[in-house]
Amino acid sequence: MKKMSKILSLVLAFMMAVSGFVFAAAEEKYQVGVCQLVTHEALDAATEGFVQALKDILGEENVEIDVQNAAGDIPVCGVIVNSFVSKKYDLIMANATPALQAAYNATMEIPILGTSVTEYGVALGIDDFTGVVGENVSGTSDLAPLTEQADMILELVPEAKTVGLLYCSAEANSLYQVKVVEEYLTEKGIECIRYSFADSNDVSVVATNAAKNVDVIYVPTDNTAASCAATIGNIVLTEKTPVIAGEAGICRGCGIATLSISYYDLGYKTGEMAAQILKGEAKIEEMAIAYAPAAKKYNKEIADALGIQIPEGYEALEG
Repeated sequence: MKKMSKILSLVLAFMMAVSGFVFAAAEEKYQVGVCQLVTHEALDAATEGFVQALKDILGEENVEIDVQNAAGDIPVCGVIVNSFVSKKYDLIMANATPALQAAYNATMEIPILGTSVTEYGVALGIDDFTGVVGENVSGTSDLAPLTEQADMILELVPEAKTVGLLYCSAEANSLYQVKVVEEYLTEKGIECIRYSFADSNDVSVVATNAAKNVDVIYVPTDNTAASCAATIGNIVLTEKTPVIAGEAGICRGCGIATLSISYYDLGYKTGEMAAQILKGEAKIEEMAIAYAPAAKKYNKEIADALGIQIPEGYEALEG
C-alpha cells in the first residue's frame, strides 16, 4: 500500500510539473518593437496590419508591441531601434527603408523584419540580391511592377512627350524606382526629367517647377512625397498636370491613377512572418522577401478635374 501511495505521489508530482510547464509556455510573452519612419496612410496601414496579425496569431495577451514613430526624422530611427536593442526585444519590425537601415546597423542578433521597403538589395547595399537577405533580416516589399506603372502613363496620357520624375533624393529606393521607369520610358522615345527634393521643405518649389514644364508627372512609392501628397495635389491641379503615383495613398492626394498594393495586407503578411519566427517555426535567415499583388486604381475626383478618361480595368479608390 505504501508503495502504491509513493507511486501515486510521483505520478501527481510529474503531472503537476508538466502542467506547470504548459502553463508557463502558454503565458510566455513576446516583446516586439515597431519603428515607423513617418505618419502617412500607407505606413500606418502596414503597422496596423502587422499588429493585428500578431494579436490574431499569438493572442493579444501574449505579445507586447511597442510602436514608435520617427516623425520623418531619419536619425530618430536610429535612436528608436537602439532603445529596442537595449531592452532586448524579441523582434524588431522596421516600417520603411530608413527604419530598416537603422535596425540593420543596430543589431546582428535580434530578428528584423522590414515592410514598406521597395528593394532590399538597394536598401541594404547587397549586390546581386537573390531575394533572401540572410543573417537576421527578412520582410516584405511594396514594390509594384514598375514597367506596368510606366505603361499606365502611356495608356492614360498618350499624347505625353515629357515625363517629370518627382521624388526625394534622400530615399534610395525612390531613386531605384525612378531609374527603372526612366530607362523604360526613354527606350520608348519619351523624354524623362528628374525633379528631386531633399526633404519636405523643398517639395512645393520642386513640384511647381515640374508641373509647369512637363506633360505628366510620375511619383514613385516615396515616404516624403506621401506625407506631402496634398501639397503636390494642389499644385498639379492648378497647372492641370496629371500624376501617375506609385501607391494608393499618394494617388488619393495628387494622382489620377496608380498600380498599388494593400499596405494593410503587406503589414499583415509581415506579422505572420514575425509569428513564425517568434514561435520557432521558421528561421529568419532562410526567409525570402515576400510581395503583395498589385491592382490598377484611379482617383475619380482628380481624373474628372483634369478631363482624363479612365478605361476599363481600373478600380475607383475608396475614401
